[in-house]
Amino acid sequence: MKKYIVTDKKDTRSGFGAALLELGKQNEAVVALCADLTGSLKMEEFAKNFPTRFIQVGIAEANMIGIAAGLANGGFIPFAGSFANFLTGRVYDQIRQVVAYSNKNVKLAASHAGITLGEDGATHQIMEDIGLMRMMPNMIVINPADYNQTYLATFATAAWNGPVYLRFGRPVVPNFTSTSEPFVIGKGILFEEGTDVTIIATGHMLWKALEAWDILKEMNIHAEIINIHTIKPLDIKLILSSVQKTKCVVTAEEHLKNGGLGDAVAQLLAEHLPLPIEFVAMDDCFGESGTPDELMQKYGLTTEAIIKAVQKVIARKNY
Repeated sequence: MKKYIVTDKKDTRSGFGAALLELGKQNEAVVALCADLTGSLKMEEFAKNFPTRFIQVGIAEANMIGIAAGLANGGFIPFAGSFANFLTGRVYDQIRQVVAYSNKNVKLAASHAGITLGEDGATHQIMEDIGLMRMMPNMIVINPADYNQTYLATFATAAWNGPVYLRFGRPVVPNFTSTSEPFVIGKGILFEEGTDVTIIATGHMLWKALEAWDILKEMNIHAEIINIHTIKPLDIKLILSSVQKTKCVVTAEEHLKNGGLGDAVAQLLAEHLPLPIEFVAMDDCFGESGTPDELMQKYGLTTEAIIKAVQKVIARKNY
């Protein structure tokens, strides 16, 4: 069982920015590109310290992906940054053709992902990006839970040889994972052990899963909590080992039910271990303007929703 403690509250995008700066100091091959959102992605310090290794392409995301692919051909490690909505939906064709198909060493740094982008509304929010990226051959998909994990994930992303989609967000959230915990792409982390249900969470929903764990314990329900920071490739061994014990699963993610973590886990179970599964995720809809907390509440991405899903899946298991 892994230990964790809340040290402070920070936004995950700042974990990316801090790690990118440190990577710039350590490795001259690391370069960064941004589509007119340098401040939003916390890339200012990298740009200030390494002006010859930073390219501001402006509002031209398709061009940015082409430049990044060219830099990768030249032996650089390019981080191309924008809002998750613009970095996936707007330039899907370019990513597919010149990055994934050619297996280029391009890192897609996607900030402001999910519904917690908040007040900017549905045109800037994206809840289908994980699905878009995980269905693409050769693409790694990473969705860390807090500042510390995003910091470590950025280093792991740089070290990986091939395309990576690194997803993070804007809101300030509890910072609770340990920097001493190794971040290994494709390896989940067991946070709490239990025997009644497996809760598999990713990104901002991991903290809500841990909150649910405390309440469920008082209800005499012993949940096993797994942090799946890498959605592709999944940690098949860890998930199946847990589910063989608990016999039921709840997944929790800030994403649509279609195409995300829940879909990936359901496919895994269908192939290897068919058992009851419930999904805490957004239904088939777009978002709207509102504060992150208001939107998470409205669209059912809450601690209470996880508890209800646990009760439902255990009832199904015992039926």
